[in-house]
Amino acid sequence: LTRTGEMMKAISVAEFGGPEVMKICEVARPEPKEGEVLIKVYAAGVNPVDTYKRAGTYAKHLLPALPFTPGADGAGTVEALGSGDSSVAVGDRVWLSGSLSGTYAEFCVSKSSDVHPLPASISFKDAGGIGTAYRTAYRSLFTRIQVKSQQVVLVHGASGGVGVAAIQLARAHGCTVIGTAGTEEGLALVNAQGAEAISHKKEGYMDEIKAKSPNGEGVDVILEMAAHVNLGKDLPLLKRGGTVVVIGNKGMTETPINPRALMLTESSIVGVLGVGSPDEVKQVLAGINSGIANGSLKPVAGPTFSLAEAPASHVEVIEHKLGSKGKIVLTVRE
Repeated sequence: LTRTGEMMKAISVAEFGGPEVMKICEVARPEPKEGEVLIKVYAAGVNPVDTYKRAGTYAKHLLPALPFTPGADGAGTVEALGSGDSSVAVGDRVWLSGSLSGTYAEFCVSKSSDVHPLPASISFKDAGGIGTAYRTAYRSLFTRIQVKSQQVVLVHGASGGVGVAAIQLARAHGCTVIGTAGTEEGLALVNAQGAEAISHKKEGYMDEIKAKSPNGEGVDVILEMAAHVNLGKDLPLLKRGGTVVVIGNKGMTETPINPRALMLTESSIVGVLGVGSPDEVKQVLAGINSGIANGSLKPVAGPTFSLAEAPASHVEVIEHKLGSKGKIVLTVRE
């Protein structure tokens, strides 16, 4: 990265460790090179992967060099352009699908291919968390599997960033969606997205899901945010030929998995992680940008934190003490 003489506030991680290693510092502002864009950041998305990189527990070959500024997701305005062609102009409102310098900062540099137009109808706060959430949800529905119109999709953990994105994408594709949540606010958010909301805190809720499926036959697709808790219980919910897509997991499954359940319905389990192949990246970003442009995708910010409160945001994105209700974002500037 090239740095200018101008200074900016940013979160800096000088050593791997707990949330407290994130310090707000004055650092030199980055400068865009050829094929890059300087962004004035208004909001930054907070994702679990940010915490793994900060802790140093992420794949060793993918860990950033110290010191570094976390964050890949964000939204803001174009401040300056490096040399070369660009699809954006200075002053444009944009959302980011990646950053070279980190989005937990007043300014960041991104590749031109990671800078996307943002309509005025979507606030910077809501747009700050589009990147990882919508890319994960899109891959889960349309590249790892190919969900079909009219199919029934269960989003197991639907009130968080990925869950809300998945509901919107599936509904826009013509699917019927059932979504679970654990709080009244979360259930209201799931309902507001057009899904049938069911509390996963309620006794017997899995039976209720099956009962609400067409003819009580079960669902075609399950997007699973907590496979360590739910995977064993998900399998009996699948229709013949159905699929569970594992998006989130924290260790070994709590409920034993009976592989015979897969045999009886000839169903499948697939996993999703990362952004996929270069061709997939193009497909995913084109699909998201199309949905943003036509209004079918409307990101929803949840708990918000200031830049100085980044350590608390990393606790929240893992522990969900405030309840899962939209995407966690840092508001960098008003």
